[in-house]
Amino acid sequence: MNAETVSEIMKNAARVHFVGIGGISMSSLAAITKNMGYNVSGSDRTESEITDRLASEGIDVKYFHAAENVNGASLVVYTAAVRKDNPELAEAERAAIPLCSRADYLGWLMSGCRERIGIAGTHGKSTVTSMISEIFMSAGLDPTVVSGAELSDMGGAYRIGGKEYFIFEACEYCDSFLSFSPTTAVITNIEYDHADYFKNMDQLRESFLKYSGYARRTIFCADDPESAELMKKCPGGTVSFGLGQNADYRADNIMYDSFGCAWFDIVRCGTKICCVKLMVPGRHNVLNAVAAAACAFSYGISPEAVKEGLFGFRGAARRFEYLGETETGALVYDDYAHHPSEIKATLSAAKARGRRIVTVFQPHTYSRTAGLWDGFVNAFGDSDVTLFADIYAARETDDCGVSSKMLADAVGGIYLPSFEAIADWLKKNCTGNDLIMILGAGNIINLGAMIVDGTKK
Repeated sequence: MNAETVSEIMKNAARVHFVGIGGISMSSLAAITKNMGYNVSGSDRTESEITDRLASEGIDVKYFHAAENVNGASLVVYTAAVRKDNPELAEAERAAIPLCSRADYLGWLMSGCRERIGIAGTHGKSTVTSMISEIFMSAGLDPTVVSGAELSDMGGAYRIGGKEYFIFEACEYCDSFLSFSPTTAVITNIEYDHADYFKNMDQLRESFLKYSGYARRTIFCADDPESAELMKKCPGGTVSFGLGQNADYRADNIMYDSFGCAWFDIVRCGTKICCVKLMVPGRHNVLNAVAAAACAFSYGISPEAVKEGLFGFRGAARRFEYLGETETGALVYDDYAHHPSEIKATLSAAKARGRRIVTVFQPHTYSRTAGLWDGFVNAFGDSDVTLFADIYAARETDDCGVSSKMLADAVGGIYLPSFEAIADWLKKNCTGNDLIMILGAGNIINLGAMIVDGTKK
């Protein structure tokens, strides 16, 4: 469904219904729609802080999926995570209620904005989206933002601003990002992922090339071989960032403090523009920051605003997020990392803290675990002890012939069958010299509350 069709429907829309409203992106779209003056409803399987917040804003949220939920709706918006046999989708089809994918709906929302900045890539999308947003706000601009992670300065994963700038996270899964029309495309990196949709790298490359072709300017990582090679075919203008000498914008003179947070110079074509201090750890965040700076400079934003925005960025939710301490004094951090490269980068940043690293990892989907098996086996080199929870199936069934027990055996880790068993192991075996790193994109987020001592947050 294109933006013009959605626009026609929304002219006289009685109500917009969101199937899977509890997700980060869907909840943002629902809240923005409500703020625009529309009547909004939605459904999800479980209650959460997100759904409670939506309900407090006057959105009717049901905690079950049923045909009756879409009665009276003018448009039904759904995500790729919703099964095709969902009763609400079936009823919408039967009743001839228009169905719109999350991506197409987001494409309509941004269509009225003059500058549309889309951040894509296998890793770092949410962080770079958040960093760019912080910089634009530091520059006194008023962007509308839709991110894949909550940012404390925005009070959530979205920000309702003006129509001049729309900053958004552009996910490649199911080619969702091809529903958007960015004026500036940012590509953080390109690695194989989403094996249940992309059958090979050629298919993935083709999608990223199409995405970049929508924009008048693409900002890409010169250090990433896939991105650098692909951008030779990009029909629009390109700007590169990285750590190497061949990047248009690069980080130089990088130093790290005792927490692994960097300060460095941003250099363009051999000329120093400014010195930046980050408050988030890791080499990967240096790259993320240079990507955000390159985007900001392409819009004429001042070095002072770039410095202020990046220094003010304290991390997005579930990106090396500090949760607190255990009763025995172990530090507990939580991160969304669920791809081998993300795991390596996160554990490298954790290692800089100088403590024993105890990792808890929940693999996300059977297809990803099977498709990136060798990468996962080699991803935990900086972890001293690695615990594995069961694979989070998400939208899949177990037909790939892999398990967390198999991965634990291959890595030399420990498989435990429940969060309760993992929490018990951590409480018995971790001390004040340890850093516990919880990793994964599924419900592993619930483990933190089970092990953190509420008096030591």
